[in-house]
Amino acid sequence: MEMEQDDQFVTVVITQVVKPGCESAYEAWLKEITRVSRTYIGHLGTNVIRPQLGVRNEYAIIFRFDGYENLKVWMTSRDREYWLNQGKHLVESDPYVQQICGLEAWFSLPGQPLKTPPRYKIALLTWGAVYVLINLLSTFIVPLLRGLPPLIISLIVTITMVLLLTYIVMPRVSRLFSFWLYPKSRKV
Repeated sequence: MEMEQDDQFVTVVITQVVKPGCESAYEAWLKEITRVSRTYIGHLGTNVIRPQLGVRNEYAIIFRFDGYENLKVWMTSRDREYWLNQGKHLVESDPYVQQICGLEAWFSLPGQPLKTPPRYKIALLTWGAVYVLINLLSTFIVPLLRGLPPLIISLIVTITMVLLLTYIVMPRVSRLFSFWLYPKSRKV
């Protein structure tokens, strides 16, 4: 079954390990390639996650585009190729590239290539996590916020939910249900 790629936001995560002593030059290079990427149609933003001592030693550059075709134009562009060649001497190896669409970013296992589980499994686990979280937040957080306007309460609850889902709940749910999301017999 081929994944539908039209009309979906697409994210590409590129990780690279920078050679020791080349960090400043890499930052300058990163600023330029990011500036150029913004000129491409459909570019929605770029984020950079820098290395953290003792946690990870690579840079992660996250490019977001409004659809697969616009992403493809950037990924195959002469501009990108030029800047990759300019930065080759700054990194230890070729970049590792992962393409992610929609909620699939929640269902990736750390340190492993991205595999996309069936959408019904993503939907079921997302619904389950949202159901549990909304009930917990309604029980424990909402009473603390009484007296605030309803829109402010809703804002606080939804921000809390998205942060919890993204950084705590869904990574753990993905690992816990990995046997079901990524059965061994499935060919990728």
